[in-house]
Amino acid sequence: MSLTDRTKPSDVCLNTDLYEITMAQGYWESGMVDNEACFTAFFRENPFNGGYAIACGIGQVAELVENFVFEDDDINYLSEVPSPGGGKLFKPEFLEFLRNHRLNLTIDAVPEGEIVFPREPMVRVMGPIIDCQLIETALLNLVNFQTLVATKTARVIRAAQGNPVSDFGLRRAQGPDGGLAVARASYIAGASSTSNVLAGKIYGIPVFGTHAHSWVMSFPTELDAFRAFACSFPKNCALLLDTYDVHEGIKNAIIVGKEMEARGEKLGAIRIDSGDLAKLAKETRAAFDEAGLPYVKISVSNDLDEYTIQSLFAQGAPIDSFGVGTKLATCDPQPSLGGVYKLTAVCDDKEEHWKPVIKLSEMAYKRTIPGIQRIRRYYDANGCPAGDMIYDEATLTSRDAQPSVAVADILDPYSTHKLVGTSRELMARVVEEGVRFGEAETIEVARDRCHNALMHLDAAYTRFLNPQVYPVGLERGLANLRHELAVEHVHAATATSE
Repeated sequence: MSLTDRTKPSDVCLNTDLYEITMAQGYWESGMVDNEACFTAFFRENPFNGGYAIACGIGQVAELVENFVFEDDDINYLSEVPSPGGGKLFKPEFLEFLRNHRLNLTIDAVPEGEIVFPREPMVRVMGPIIDCQLIETALLNLVNFQTLVATKTARVIRAAQGNPVSDFGLRRAQGPDGGLAVARASYIAGASSTSNVLAGKIYGIPVFGTHAHSWVMSFPTELDAFRAFACSFPKNCALLLDTYDVHEGIKNAIIVGKEMEARGEKLGAIRIDSGDLAKLAKETRAAFDEAGLPYVKISVSNDLDEYTIQSLFAQGAPIDSFGVGTKLATCDPQPSLGGVYKLTAVCDDKEEHWKPVIKLSEMAYKRTIPGIQRIRRYYDANGCPAGDMIYDEATLTSRDAQPSVAVADILDPYSTHKLVGTSRELMARVVEEGVRFGEAETIEVARDRCHNALMHLDAAYTRFLNPQVYPVGLERGLANLRHELAVEHVHAATATSE
């Protein structure tokens, strides 16, 4: 199979872990086809030792649900999957159940580009338990990576202090799909452009690029190369200075800049991709200013991240834009978000009597939050987020919101947070009964939301070193429910062991 025909839109149904399908067959054989469930996707710790994360990937969830169907070739493949103990893994009758099966799910989620915090329900999935299970892996694959990339990008954008940042990471990304996800998520989080042309076509992201070292090396001299590029792209001329020697590159770029001026054109920028970037940027700026070319911008690249950019500005480097590649595309130094998808409530009757459930663990931090969860975010007088309350909508509605409330800390039930101010519901409907809810949001709307959210988040939470922990707590009724379920399971386990 070639790269071009390796997938079709509906192949998302097999973009999953095998145990999702084996569990689906188990539910089917156990007579649980009509059983309803509620699952919640969340992460346990902020990435990069930071104080927040940016929800991303959610804008593609509705498309995932609508394209999730087992077609004939998918069923044919599954029918041949062997069982480790011999024979075929899946029963023909179950595969007929799956054939052309559509997901009848209702999904609520934090809007894309919004700020989120550990253990909050970033995505809530409700519907037949089989459908909830089948979508788990594909949904986490969408949301985990893009949330991680968006968060990394937001940190880089903060370090860049308003100067443009372009995603240069395609060649170092984890495959073509990873490259597209990086371009999309980084743009939502504030990147000005991407080098990824396919991402530009698919998502409408501005694309940017000029020439590489190989261009310069292909000509007899560096000056010849610069002149040729200026002639080909007089309105997109950024010259790479460090193929041989930056100081000679500066002289040659100034010559070309003056020649362009004489033709009524302007050299747009120069780029430095190696060496002491702060020192070289200062020397370059001084040389171009002295030559009467103060409008020429300085761009840098070379394994940049938020810390190197912050350091460059601390050294007074006169840099106008950044090309950030490897460390953005790979989310260095944290390769994964660690987001999880946990069952929080079940319903096995026609009267919709929901039963909250909890997962306990030998490790206390892995204990889940039960119920059909939602989030209310409280804001101070300046419109800045002041704290979040997670509640169970089965026992508390959004109409019950109070201007002042004490919530129990998620990890420490003996600690409380007092939330005061105006509040609003954070989660919104994304999919209803298997169909996209409302009109699809543009990537620009998510980008604007992210910019606005970050602008209003206190610097105590966005700083890189020892950020403040944002207050997130459980509504008192939910905290009590969690405690009661935990005690109930402990007592049941004790009684069984006796």
